[in-house]
Amino acid sequence: MLEFNLPDMSCGHCVKAVTQACQQVDPDAKVTVDLGHKTASVDSTQERQAFTEALTEAGYPPAA
Repeated sequence: MLEFNLPDMSCGHCVKAVTQACQQVDPDAKVTVDLGHKTASVDSTQERQAFTEALTEAGYPPAA
């Protein structure tokens, strides 16, 4: 399970964009987004870096 801290998320549209960005990397990934905590959990066999790049391109760069 990959965990991402996404401080730029602020609304339901953000949740949808984050979910879509992750599913572009792995259509079979299970993505759980918690807007209140500004986190996303991704259950996938793909590399973390691929998701980091996709999230950054979508406008939600993960915090270190």
